[in-house]
Amino acid sequence: MVRHREWPEEWPDGRPRGPGPRGPRGGRRGTRCRWWVGGRQGWEVHARIERFVEPALLLLLRDGSLHGYDLAEELQAVAPDDRVDLGNLYRLLRSLEYEELITSTWRDDLPGRAKRTYQLTDAGRELLDQWAGALERADETIAAFLRRYHQEKQGESS
Repeated sequence: MVRHREWPEEWPDGRPRGPGPRGPRGGRRGTRCRWWVGGRQGWEVHARIERFVEPALLLLLRDGSLHGYDLAEELQAVAPDDRVDLGNLYRLLRSLEYEELITSTWRDDLPGRAKRTYQLTDAGRELLDQWAGALERADETIAAFLRRYHQEKQGESS
């Protein structure tokens, strides 16, 4: 059984006491995947894959050319837990284009103003293949972790 340390609610002078927003030891968050929410809830954890937006973009562009706003909407469907920041998205698109992983063209035949559309290059397809392999390995690692976690949990309930 895991026992959580009980933190007094406040100091004698009324100031809040305990782990606070920076964790039990008062340090910085360290990672963006966990943070202290306080009380009996303790830590809140958001499991995420760093730079997942890159392989997701490559995957979306494998299916055909898209412009920025469509990419943002499609990304939200692929990774619903991660908020899409348009500024970061466009910076990433420009970086991928600089590395010749994608290309872009201006199209004025689409509804509304002219739009820059993005297409995947052969080098981008090769990188997507590498990302898929890396994510499959990560999936195996996560599956092994969860098997062990659930095995231990089953042992506790027996």
